[in-house]
Amino acid sequence: MKSKVFKALGLVFTLLLVSCGSDSKKKTSEIVTETISEVNKTKKLDIEKPQLTFGFIKLTDMAPLAIAKEKGFFEDEGLFVSVEAQSNWKNILDRVIDGQLDGSHMLAGQPIAAGAGFGRQAELVTTFSMDLNGNGITVSNDVWSKMKPNVPISSDGKTIHPIKADALKPVITEYKNSGKAFKMGMVFPVSTHNYEIRYWLAAAGIHPGMYTADNIQGQIDAEVLLSVTPPPQMPATLEAGTIYGYCVGEPWNQQAVFKGIGVPVTTNYDIWKNNPEKVFVMTKKFIEENPNTATAITKALIRAGKWLDTPGNREEAVKILSKPQYVGADEVVLANSMTGTFEFEKGDKRSMPDFNVFFRYHATYPFYSDGVWFLTQMRRWGQIPEAKPADWYDSKIKDIYRPDIWKKAADLLLEEGYLTADEVPTTDGYKPVTTDFIDGNKYDAKDPIGYINSFKIGNKD
Repeated sequence: MKSKVFKALGLVFTLLLVSCGSDSKKKTSEIVTETISEVNKTKKLDIEKPQLTFGFIKLTDMAPLAIAKEKGFFEDEGLFVSVEAQSNWKNILDRVIDGQLDGSHMLAGQPIAAGAGFGRQAELVTTFSMDLNGNGITVSNDVWSKMKPNVPISSDGKTIHPIKADALKPVITEYKNSGKAFKMGMVFPVSTHNYEIRYWLAAAGIHPGMYTADNIQGQIDAEVLLSVTPPPQMPATLEAGTIYGYCVGEPWNQQAVFKGIGVPVTTNYDIWKNNPEKVFVMTKKFIEENPNTATAITKALIRAGKWLDTPGNREEAVKILSKPQYVGADEVVLANSMTGTFEFEKGDKRSMPDFNVFFRYHATYPFYSDGVWFLTQMRRWGQIPEAKPADWYDSKIKDIYRPDIWKKAADLLLEEGYLTADEVPTTDGYKPVTTDFIDGNKYDAKDPIGYINSFKIGNKD
């Protein structure tokens, strides 16, 4: 990657050639000054720690990290960043907590669980939401052949989406009657994927299992046995018959289609429209010791999110992500979802412009209401084993989600001309009440107890 200085010098040289052959009254020195000012309009903060190492899992939603590095946004802020792939989500969590990573691409539920009492405990902070949507639920070809007769068909012969888990229910019964436990994969106990597949199943009356303080497998009373499988291993595990379906991020649903081993039946956009997915996480200690660095990191990531959602940039993003040091998947597989389409059955490619959202709809802002939703699902399924008062949800998420740091970064980007006023939300941190779920249930983040109690399956408080 060329440095900004060389780019600036190249532009200056071009303008000098133009000015030599023109009647412009503007002095050469003015052209040089204005050009360098434009290229260096980022106002660098007093960075406490310029050398940084960030982690990620090989998924397309790590894109803001790759783009911030490859397009020089980190460099603009005076940050020299190494971006390193990690083996699994537990490893990422441990390495951030232990200080081996300065920050990381992380499941939205990980910092929340770390502060709420499930799994390894630590004070982790989210200043930036990496994306909306981006996941799918895929089933094996055999399961799909049995589901498909239960799915409505349109006049053009295509299946009608969204496909609810009602179509899967008789298939689960058939497997059970033949002596097979119905097994599906998700990527981590506190992943969005775990809560999304549980939501999808439970909305059809299929029990996905409960957690207790003594049983952390989450399979008590389960009609579907959910277990952890690392994302890159999902297609091979499905092909081997170890699991019959899974919920995962891209490109691993499209990989199943590409290999002809499975069929995605729904996306998380259909389960919860414009749902939060990954977040960028640092420790509270890191932010307290390096406040300017944390703000600069957030600035660079916001710029990366905006670049990703700027029309015309996705094809370049796909080429960057296909590099082995990032996602390393084939460009055609990455492009299936990253360029506004999604392929279900082979040849059934549909327009899904919002499958991957990195900036639109204020996607980078860490809304409290997004975090509260994860807390409600942790309580619903027993990962939080005891009832909590309503104000606990508000105070807990405010320890973890830090929109104040996001706002500081955004205000600086406004001054520098990288953002416009409408791209900075005016909010108390809570989104409006919504019914944009596959079952139409109402979610009011300011009434978490009422929301938990609204479900037929799960804990009641």
